[in-house]
Amino acid sequence: MVEATGERVNIALVIAIVAVATIGGLLFGYDSGAVNGTQEGLKSAFNLTENGLGLTVGSLLVGCFVGAFLAGKLADTMGRRKVMMLAAILFLVGAIIQGFSHLQIIFIVARFMGGMAVGAASVLSPAYISEVAPANIRGRMTTIQQIMIITGLTAAFVVNYYLAGAAGSSTAMWWGGYEAWRWMYWMQAIPAAVFLVALTFIPESPRFLVQKGRLDEARIVLTRLFGPAAAQVKIGEIAASFDKDHKPRLSDIKDPARGGIRPIVWAGLLLAVFQQLVGINVIFYYGATLWQLAGFTEDQSLQINIVSGLVSIAACFVTVGLVDKIGRKPLLLIGSAGMAVTLFALVYCFHNGTLDAAGKLQLSAGLGTTALIAANLYVVFFNVSWGPIMWVMLGEMFPNQIRGSALAVCGFAQWFANFVITWTFPVMAAGLGLTITYGFYATFAAISFFLVLRFIQETNGKELEEMRG
Repeated sequence: MVEATGERVNIALVIAIVAVATIGGLLFGYDSGAVNGTQEGLKSAFNLTENGLGLTVGSLLVGCFVGAFLAGKLADTMGRRKVMMLAAILFLVGAIIQGFSHLQIIFIVARFMGGMAVGAASVLSPAYISEVAPANIRGRMTTIQQIMIITGLTAAFVVNYYLAGAAGSSTAMWWGGYEAWRWMYWMQAIPAAVFLVALTFIPESPRFLVQKGRLDEARIVLTRLFGPAAAQVKIGEIAASFDKDHKPRLSDIKDPARGGIRPIVWAGLLLAVFQQLVGINVIFYYGATLWQLAGFTEDQSLQINIVSGLVSIAACFVTVGLVDKIGRKPLLLIGSAGMAVTLFALVYCFHNGTLDAAGKLQLSAGLGTTALIAANLYVVFFNVSWGPIMWVMLGEMFPNQIRGSALAVCGFAQWFANFVITWTFPVMAAGLGLTITYGFYATFAAISFFLVLRFIQETNGKELEEMRG
């Protein structure tokens, strides 16, 4: 036990809960990284056009926005932990089927299943952490979600690199007579199985238990976390934050006084959508393809992905040290400004590249180095700010009464925007070129700075029961 803001905190239990809950983030990151090295295999196996590749890769994201929407509501009826367990099962089964698929439709269905799991875990993990962590360390604990996302991403880059190297290429046959790219999907089953087993060892969210009237169970969990005296006080505070007239429902996101969507929900939607409009998942999903378009070999592109992943992890640790000290909003503003500058630097590099006889973009040594530095700085700025902070704020910014419903709506919007960006990148890159495509992302990064300045309110240090909508 340690003291925090006048109360005892079982920090070991908090860390254990965070470690388990954020495996859901690792699954999201691992899938993002795994698909990054499988595009050539998918094209070959299913005879895909660029549009077909975008749709096939993006089918996970269709599942994500469906899963995120359903999870927010299911979490208010089944509980946070049970929904995350269901997500782990879906991801496990989906990963296995993706590796075996020889028909595009089967692959897409399996990828949709995995997407529902990722979407559910992505909104519930940070929300669950926010509901058990004390306010003074809540930002740091929730930021671990982004560290796990990038750790999963980087682990997949490393595994893909060695699988492709062992087989000769991602499309070459490897162990068991299966192509290496299929093994890249099967490896996802390992963290999914670990997630499922680990979830059986952590308690349900005490705020869900209070909402359901299971006060004795909530008291046990809160006592383990904060001690008996604080537990009784917190039960009263949590109970008072729920509407006595009805259980949480989707219509709670409407403003009871003025009608329409509550301003706090609009703020959440802003964070959810603009996190994707800056184009970060183009790097995550299509990094290998992007760098090959810029003139690098497949082997060099996979190595660049690994470096980007390691840089991202380091950036997230900076956020852990700053998020509960300087707050959420300053980090968002720093990130928006940094991403805009580095994205426009990439636009400059791509604009000044040349085309070879086959029409493939070629960068000079100087431009190639500048592009690599700018891309990695862009990743740093994202992972210091919008990457983790969006999840931190979605998990904590909403009042208890509307948290499940608001997460359903914002999670849906976040993953839908992710899907649109992922689906359209191959077509935009091929049809409009990298200059215009990255100019699009850079413009939205610049716009995000002013939107944060105007509409986002600081949540640092506030208890969840203090949140107002």
